[in-house]
Amino acid sequence: MARLKRETHIAYSEAASQRLRAAWLYYNQGLTQKDVADRLGVSRSTVIRMLDEAVKRSEVQIWISEGVDDCVALAVKLEQAYGLDEAVVVPAPAKQDADSLAKAVGLALGQFLTEVITNDMTIGVGWGRTMTASLSGFRSPRRENCKVVSLLGGIVAVHQTNPIDYTWRLASQLGAECYMFLAPLLVDSTETKQALIEKCGLKTLYDLAERLDLAIVSCGDIGPHSTSLSEGFISRETLQELVDAGCVCDTMFNFLDEAGRSIEHPINQRVMSVDLDTLKKAKHIVLSSGGAHRAKAIRATIRRIGCNTLITDESAAKALLALA
Repeated sequence: MARLKRETHIAYSEAASQRLRAAWLYYNQGLTQKDVADRLGVSRSTVIRMLDEAVKRSEVQIWISEGVDDCVALAVKLEQAYGLDEAVVVPAPAKQDADSLAKAVGLALGQFLTEVITNDMTIGVGWGRTMTASLSGFRSPRRENCKVVSLLGGIVAVHQTNPIDYTWRLASQLGAECYMFLAPLLVDSTETKQALIEKCGLKTLYDLAERLDLAIVSCGDIGPHSTSLSEGFISRETLQELVDAGCVCDTMFNFLDEAGRSIEHPINQRVMSVDLDTLKKAKHIVLSSGGAHRAKAIRATIRRIGCNTLITDESAAKALLALA
């Protein structure tokens, strides 16, 4: 899918970032004004104005001035290395803990969604700390004829991340129809899973997931500090079994190896989520996750479902480029 179009009313910081990005692509990467316009999802006349403004502000001399941090360069390199339509790279937070990373990357995700969600969209959403944090940066006006569809089940004891709350709040801000995945994250058997889908009303979610305009997902690493373990979704014994089987990634509670293949473990058959092979059919996939420790997980997710827009931080970006 081509780059999603942006609204024209963006904040000053976003306008400055977009302007500097245009200058980088035009002067440093040698793209034409039309190519820059296509890459940024704006008109050619807007690109001309941005380039003119960059020159007036002395941001462009023989090179782009030092006011541009490494994030723009990292974003361009990620796009080239992983075949992305777009990468958004934010500065790494001073503290590389889960909450700080989620807040930094989530804010960028919220700003991105503010700009790209339009009328008549069917939007599939996962959940996690980063997704929840995105709500603080989401300022979209109400849209017409939108649907927000939850892509995986929930949990009984909610700690920091409430999947139902995220889906509902996003839909409420948009004025959209909301489709909840009212089932536990894990069930006891594949028979129970099929019964819930076919006899308890969940098939509607799976049907909607077949024709998503926009899918918004995150991913987690598998290790001693993984969200799946810290939130009590899996036991240490199960975690070790997954690690021994080559697991590096938790994407919508689907456990993947470095190549993006599903790990052969019973847990993958019992998770209540839309199938990843269905998810990859979405017209535009947004993947948001940060932290260098999640680079392998991000790469595995891209390999499995693809990615149009990656939103991450500079520590993850550098690690991803090292892997590439």
